[in-house]
Amino acid sequence: MMRIDQPKWVLHYNFPDYMSNMTQQPPLTDTHTLHLHHKNRRTPDGMFLQQEAFDEISERLLGVKKSFTKTAVVTSWPDLWAHIVEGADVIHPDDTLRFADNGYDLIVHAMDLHWANDPVGQIVQCRNALKPDGLFLAACFGGQTLNELRSAIAEAESRVMGGLSPRVVPMGEVRDYGALLQRAGLALPVADTLTLPVSYSDTTALMIDLRKMGESNALTARTKKPTPKSVFDALETVYRQNFSDGERLIATFEIIFLAGWVPDASQQKPLKPGSAKMKLTDALRIPDGPKD
Repeated sequence: MMRIDQPKWVLHYNFPDYMSNMTQQPPLTDTHTLHLHHKNRRTPDGMFLQQEAFDEISERLLGVKKSFTKTAVVTSWPDLWAHIVEGADVIHPDDTLRFADNGYDLIVHAMDLHWANDPVGQIVQCRNALKPDGLFLAACFGGQTLNELRSAIAEAESRVMGGLSPRVVPMGEVRDYGALLQRAGLALPVADTLTLPVSYSDTTALMIDLRKMGESNALTARTKKPTPKSVFDALETVYRQNFSDGERLIATFEIIFLAGWVPDASQQKPLKPGSAKMKLTDALRIPDGPKD
């Protein structure tokens, strides 16, 4: 049985404009397996992290002083996310997003961006479907997710098999995702993270939870052969030695939240350099320095 511990927040704003390394990689995800097999095995009790993300996005929307008249949500979890805004169009997260038209004033990309073969392409498509001053919001798993499992399975597989195989999808860091917002042409970009430590009785319980979440291994390069039991035995030993609180195993899940606006003349603009009317030392009432 799992248990969620107190979440930890990390905030990041206004990132430099550079391309995430993950967009340079060849396609990683076997989308057929992901959507037709793994996603269809999800269960209601495996939706607790989806619910955390849903509640957080809902709270942020309450703080936006703007009325939305036409909304789309990009998700493979329609039972939950279709209700983020009443009457929202639900778009399946295919490589090509099939929006009804380009007149949306809100698009939410909900918990699928980490599986996208082209994350920036997904954001660009959303941006193009938004009208000026339209809002893009996203939630997805970030790079700290399952860092304990990555480390433990790598050591266990090396011990038993003498090598490694792809097990966990590479996920972007918050700064990478923040940069993608700017690459996509969105203004006022913001990215922040919510870290959720979850505890489990053993690694089997963790694996079962991942299956219930629909987040099992869907990498194209994953091994198709059955994993020997000796690897899972070694995994349990390594995980318990390095990532437990003495009784239960700890698994980290990081949810990254993104926000950006389609540029519009009504939005705030940064002041031009040198346009300040007062020196900082005067504003803070700090003496300029010792005088002769």
